[in-house]
Amino acid sequence: MSNIKEAFRNGKAFIPFVTCGDPDLETTGRIVREMVKNGADLIELGIPFSDPTAEGPVIQAANIRALSGNVTTDKIFDFVRDLRKDVHIPLVFMTYANVVFSYGTERFAKTCAEIGIDGMILPDVPFEEKEEFAPTCRKYGIDLISLIAPTSDARIEKIARGAEGFLYIVSSLGVTGVRSEIKTDIASITDAVRRYTDIPCAVGFGISSPEQAQKMSAVSDGVIVGSAIVRMIGEHGRDSAPFVGEYVKSMKDAVSEA
Repeated sequence: MSNIKEAFRNGKAFIPFVTCGDPDLETTGRIVREMVKNGADLIELGIPFSDPTAEGPVIQAANIRALSGNVTTDKIFDFVRDLRKDVHIPLVFMTYANVVFSYGTERFAKTCAEIGIDGMILPDVPFEEKEEFAPTCRKYGIDLISLIAPTSDARIEKIARGAEGFLYIVSSLGVTGVRSEIKTDIASITDAVRRYTDIPCAVGFGISSPEQAQKMSAVSDGVIVGSAIVRMIGEHGRDSAPFVGEYVKSMKDAVSEA
């Protein structure tokens, strides 16, 4: 039984994202704990990468800030070990194939299992190439989370049937970033997914306001927010934890009302 399912057990899930090490790991720790305190059901921890192709300028800048502070994968593993002393909700790494490859897929997955990571999202790995990582992840009980984009129509059945943890529904084409309006018909995507699996669907990319969160969670099992939080961290730096906590509370309240 996947730990990730726990995040969706008590109604709609709110899933915030944070880039580890932006502006430093100590601040990231304070932010994560504030998120938990204010209702986050699962947290995506970004491992910074020098060429994050799925990310817009906000998260790219966070990656650069983290990397310039000499954050490494090993330091992030140690950071999660420390987090797990008092953070008990599901945690998922979001990073890129190259980060995992260069560390060694087996060693990476094994360490994830040891430190209490529940899943992994690799946005640059298409479903068709998932098997390069999936067997190793399965071996260590790590859910390899698949993404479904607005253009995935013909592949929805295949992706849904092979899904683990939760399905990440990409709300808009292009890179991550705050959007004033989401035009994709999310309901039709989640309806299609539910024909083939009962795994939860969470919607991400572009969601920033409580109104958007409420609207998206009405047609899905949860909402993922990254850029709006990362932008806040960019503005407030080491003082950002209380601001992020307040924002997470407003988003969780909105999602709960859906």
